[in-house]
Amino acid sequence: MKIERLSQDKIRIFLTFDDLMERGIQKDDIWREIPKVHELFSEMMDQAYTELGFDATGPLAVEVFALPAQGMVIIVTRSKLPGRSDADADDAYATEDDIYEMEVTLESSDEVTYAFDDFEHVVRAARIISRHLPDGGSLYAYKNRWILRFHADELDEDTIAQIISVLSEFGEAVSVTEAVLEEYGKCVMKRHAISSLVNHFG
Repeated sequence: MKIERLSQDKIRIFLTFDDLMERGIQKDDIWREIPKVHELFSEMMDQAYTELGFDATGPLAVEVFALPAQGMVIIVTRSKLPGRSDADADDAYATEDDIYEMEVTLESSDEVTYAFDDFEHVVRAARIISRHLPDGGSLYAYKNRWILRFHADELDEDTIAQIISVLSEFGEAVSVTEAVLEEYGKCVMKRHAISSLVNHFG
């Protein structure tokens, strides 16, 4: 299990399938509400607090990405509670209710798809992604948003973890499929989206 801090309120966890097997958890169990999964999440939050000082009190947004053949990337974002300062959060003790007051997004396809409200955010993300992945990706316009999509074939284990952390900073994960984008959206860049964005707008 590898845990990294992305910002003050956001961390990234990479779990291999060996990590899951050691805890008696099958890949498909992650989508289920079972005690072993709750125990795993508690263990992850304990480790995040020990290693990074990340306090998991309050509402959490959890994005889970199942990667073909490698494992899972989990992005955990802590929301600030209204009327409570960071100092209050540091003094508070996490309760079981606090830890599991979370909104979970599960993404198990072979695609990584993120939506952006602002085109400038797409360009900024592409600039950073190009350091890890010089080319690849598709760009669509769909429901007044920009959709950047990558297929797992374009990414290796290290690259996909880096890309997801960048995409999470500028946009949000969505589950819209390529078929829906082709049918109801507008394809702006079918291939080579990253290099095209950097070359034209970088």
